[in-house]
Amino acid sequence: MISPESVKAQVSQAYAQKLQDQGSDRREGRALYPLAVVQKMPDGVVSFGCGNPVALASLRPGETVLDLGSGAGLDCFLAAQRVGPKGSVIGIDFTQSMIDRARDNARKMRLTNVLFEIGDIEALPLPDASVNVVISNCVINLAPDKGAVFREAFRVLRPGGRLMVSDIVLTRPATEPEKKDMALLTGCISGSLPVEEYMAEVRAAGFQDVRMDGDPQVTDERFWFSAAISAIKPAR
Repeated sequence: MISPESVKAQVSQAYAQKLQDQGSDRREGRALYPLAVVQKMPDGVVSFGCGNPVALASLRPGETVLDLGSGAGLDCFLAAQRVGPKGSVIGIDFTQSMIDRARDNARKMRLTNVLFEIGDIEALPLPDASVNVVISNCVINLAPDKGAVFREAFRVLRPGGRLMVSDIVLTRPATEPEKKDMALLTGCISGSLPVEEYMAEVRAAGFQDVRMDGDPQVTDERFWFSAAISAIKPAR
């Protein structure tokens, strides 16, 4: 059995290497975003996500947004445009090279309403009830304790706050060999959960109105798909 600490270390190393390998490749991960949007981003704003959570979030001016696993910052920058100068965006990532790249990108864009901090999404460095919206793009599947991630998201959300994420979910449980396969794990596949188990974890954290939308295209080799998950923290 691989320990949670070992999983986190190997995931962090894998994504630091991906960032280094990609350099400033403007194409990486951008096909999921409107071309007119990503063309305005500077070199170095890459994405390793599986969706576009900002498109789901219906962000409003003045809101505070938290991005779990913010990477090089693409979703944070798009969110910052939505919430405007009276709003703010916080990106949390546990890979220092990602934080460094994101901060550099923010400086290039002269954004003053975006903050990037090193941190673990299972233990967020934020106070209770401090954000309006939590977004994430293909990151929660990498966390060893997904229940902790959702509990932390619930804790930092204000009453009535929204959880809106893109993630990989499974059509069947991963086998033990698949769970031990680091390529499948760091590739955002074998560390995730089957659909009903994933949704149950979100509900167990206290969220209501939990929804999942996606298009599973199951084959003998493909037992996962990209989904959009949304939920609400009760107003009381």
